[in-house]
Amino acid sequence: MAATRRLSHSVAVITINNPPVNALSSSVRHGLVKEFGEASKDPSVKAIVLSGASGKFSAGADIREFSTSAMKTVSLEDINATIEASRKPVVAAIEGVALGGGLELALACHYRVANAQSRVGLPEVLIGILPAAGGTQRLPRLIGVPAALDVIVRGRHVPATEALQLGIIDEVVQGNVVDAAVQLARKVVGRDLDKRRLSINHVPSNPNMEYFLDTAVEKAKKQFRGAQAPIACIEAVRASVQKPYHHGIEKERQLFLSLWANGQPQAQQYAFFSERNVGKWTHPSGGRWDTVKPKPVRSAAVIGLGTMGRGIVTSLAKANIPVIALEQDAQQLETGKKAVNVLLEREAEKLVKQGLTPAATLASVRFTLDFAELSAVDLVIEAVYENMKLKKDIFSKLSSVCKPDAFLCTNTSGLDIDEIASVTNHPDLVIGTHFFSPANIMRLLEVVRGHQTSLTTIATAMNLGKILGKVAVLVGNCPLFVGNRLLGPYLEQANYLLEDGCYPEDVDKVLEDFGFAMGPFRMMDLAGLDVGWRSRMEKGLTGNKVPPGTPARQRQGYRYSPLPDMLCEIGRYGQKAGKGWYQYEKPGGRFAQPDPWVKDFLQKYRETHQIRQRPVNPELILERCLYALINEGFRVLEDGIASGPEDIDVIYNNGYGFPKHRGGIMYHASTVGVAKVLDVLETYYKENPDVPSMKPAFLLKKLAAVGGPPLKEWRTQVGSLVNKL
Repeated sequence: MAATRRLSHSVAVITINNPPVNALSSSVRHGLVKEFGEASKDPSVKAIVLSGASGKFSAGADIREFSTSAMKTVSLEDINATIEASRKPVVAAIEGVALGGGLELALACHYRVANAQSRVGLPEVLIGILPAAGGTQRLPRLIGVPAALDVIVRGRHVPATEALQLGIIDEVVQGNVVDAAVQLARKVVGRDLDKRRLSINHVPSNPNMEYFLDTAVEKAKKQFRGAQAPIACIEAVRASVQKPYHHGIEKERQLFLSLWANGQPQAQQYAFFSERNVGKWTHPSGGRWDTVKPKPVRSAAVIGLGTMGRGIVTSLAKANIPVIALEQDAQQLETGKKAVNVLLEREAEKLVKQGLTPAATLASVRFTLDFAELSAVDLVIEAVYENMKLKKDIFSKLSSVCKPDAFLCTNTSGLDIDEIASVTNHPDLVIGTHFFSPANIMRLLEVVRGHQTSLTTIATAMNLGKILGKVAVLVGNCPLFVGNRLLGPYLEQANYLLEDGCYPEDVDKVLEDFGFAMGPFRMMDLAGLDVGWRSRMEKGLTGNKVPPGTPARQRQGYRYSPLPDMLCEIGRYGQKAGKGWYQYEKPGGRFAQPDPWVKDFLQKYRETHQIRQRPVNPELILERCLYALINEGFRVLEDGIASGPEDIDVIYNNGYGFPKHRGGIMYHASTVGVAKVLDVLETYYKENPDVPSMKPAFLLKKLAAVGGPPLKEWRTQVGSLVNKL
């Protein structure tokens, strides 16, 4: 049954039972109406406790019902109104999570008791909507507008101890939360409940409220770049200040419907479900996530304590996996040790704020210079800089030092996994684990299977990603894998746009207005222009290896832009140097300002190479950069490097700052239409045959030829194509 009831000392305990997270589906809502109605009428019942089965109160609405007729049945707000109006005290017993509609249900109760490990929140903004069962009206009345906005607009999961301080929760307990709720319910029988009915209370006043809300809107516009849900959340909370409750609820509903009509919720929910589904990997050999068992990882080692290595060590310690951190130089070991300890101290502070004990949650970290100390670990992650010889030397050493069944992972961002594996005794235990910096914060993990990587190794690496709280995506082995491979044509087009007459700030503004966290030139400055420069020198694209007489703007007969090389040659490496595509207030500064020097440099460059400036508008900038990304995405699918468009979208949403309110790059292609993308690419490639990355991919042409099927049908086309290949 979706909701059940039992009697405990004159208290009716109603339990939501809808595994796995007690989503408030249509059947649950009907069950709540029935059980609550009967408990309200039963004279032997003096109070009611609302709880959730299997250690979870409720994770909220059933997203799958949003666009179905099930939403038109009994509404959650109707249930909330009935609960709040009850003459018998109603206590919410919160265990695990009370999120979205789950918290809205709890806010309708007169009291709330929570287990110390539970979390509450209204994360609807993360799927493109707003709380639509009174959350934007009740929460400000309970904790005030500033605190309510922080919870609602950021979609935060609030730990129970903080929720108690904010006033969301009335009592936090270590033991059985239902027993504690029953005890409280019995204690409050007969008390006046009006002050506990949030809908009839006023929002705590603030003389500068309008100014505060206007400022919040401006901040949200800058922070969320085109996403409508955060703005709608603020406007709904504004209604709680300006209007009586029933009018505020009406405004909340109107805003919800307007969001649903703009397409962003559908895009964000696609992104949400894609993240859930990427863990359900399949291998070309037929192995699957649900048929291959991962091995447990009880201990790990990390080699290299640069920025990436430090973040990986911290991630492992946070996941309670004991770590040995190895460096090959005593001074670097000491520097790395200090940096890791700072990161771990920050994590410990967060745990203390949540009422948790760091010693019981953070695993130990041991620092060493001796490879022999890695002899017993279950898994090693190599995180040294991108040099094939160095990585092969390390893996050869690991193969002789580590136990025979230890998994050997490389954090390379694009080197050949098979070549690295070739120097080991067990290439089947070698796999790529491409973390993103800072690794203790960024959620993405590209898991890269080599030709000989075993299914157990894949399952173990994917499971490790889950344990670390990452979104792990399984990809094939090719130069630069998926994320960085797509980045190449995107940055190539950004550079060509400068040659054609744009300036860095023009291009960045268009991409940031579209919703990217950062435009390509600000991103290059942040990452360091010298990183790509070193890579291009190794490949012979710039520097001493370029054959004499090679045209400055050509390599092997194709168009090439030497602009970033020219900046690096004079030390303009980006933020760390205080100047790159932009100028900064100091080396390592963060505030990018357009640089008159760059403008002058580009004008002289165009004159030197007699480049005719073309009229470039924002739409053209957007199309050239985005469609370059999309086209390479189709090639990745053709090559079988990603198993479906969703995998590419998860990678770009979580690792490269693509706006989730647009779904993902491949989702965006399906939205604008593959025929439109194909038309733009064909026009550009016809005019620029020396830019092969813009030659329309075969899969793109195939999809356009069959009428542009919905994105969910692309896998079928990809499957048949890869099989033929």
